[in-house]
Amino acid sequence: MNINNAEFIKSAASPKDFIYGSLPTIVFSGKSNVGKSSVINRLLNRKNFARVGQSPGKTIHVNYFLIDQKAYFVDLPGYGYAKVSKTEKERWGRLMEDFFARDGLISLGVMIVDSRHKPTADDVTMANWFMSTGCPLVVVANKCDKLKKSEIDPNMALICETLKLPHDIRIIPFSAEKGTGSHELMTEIMQYIK
Repeated sequence: MNINNAEFIKSAASPKDFIYGSLPTIVFSGKSNVGKSSVINRLLNRKNFARVGQSPGKTIHVNYFLIDQKAYFVDLPGYGYAKVSKTEKERWGRLMEDFFARDGLISLGVMIVDSRHKPTADDVTMANWFMSTGCPLVVVANKCDKLKKSEIDPNMALICETLKLPHDIRIIPFSAEKGTGSHELMTEIMQYIK
């Protein structure tokens, strides 16, 4: 697959805009400011393909990117950002509930968390949403370049424990900045792309 052949397709603001179809969909989620767009950009070897916002909460719709006519990378809105209005949070909640309630929208979930911190209650909710679909999930612990080597294993264990991840769900220490873990994540993703 030529990952450089990537194009933005559309932003879905409501369930009627979701893309159903025959192509695999790799769905990325994470709280605002966790570096979700940076992870996508790193995988695609692009600087600003998925928009990197200076202020958190920039992704407010479900964004679809077509990769080499073979798969969609789906960027979900970031969650847990305090400065978003109550109305906006409710709209986001409804959109996500609709997204996760429908069959056929997720081939693989890629949930991005901050490797430096214990996952938040919102992270736990998102992990539960993914696991409730029965779809495969991989957890990406971003910003691991900010950890000492001795902190990586204990932090991965804390993430697994907090999210109550079954043993078959893989957690990948990742650095969007340095590229650590990008080969492992891409290998995981490629299993779901024909």
